[in-house]
Amino acid sequence: MHPSIFYAALVDSALFAVNSLVETALVTTVRFNTDLAHPISAGEMIARGRFLSKSDDRYLADAVLTDSEGREIARGSGEFAESTVPLSPDIGYR
Repeated sequence: MHPSIFYAALVDSALFAVNSLVETALVTTVRFNTDLAHPISAGEMIARGRFLSKSDDRYLADAVLTDSEGREIARGSGEFAESTVPLSPDIGYR
């Protein structure tokens, strides 16, 4: 599998970990770093994101991607911020 799939799974799970705490606006990615542990060519992957901390207007979160046997494929961490887009029915939020 291409590493861009790993990145997408990691950044999405970390972002949604942060967005689960923010009730007023969409969250955007400011910075995200990815470290690849071992390749995978097929099979199920599981991404788990975790909120770490908040400082001023920035949130820190990380994520781990594992294969179906629980082996780590990749990990990532990043910084997120609230956007200026409010969570409202205008953008399809309910």
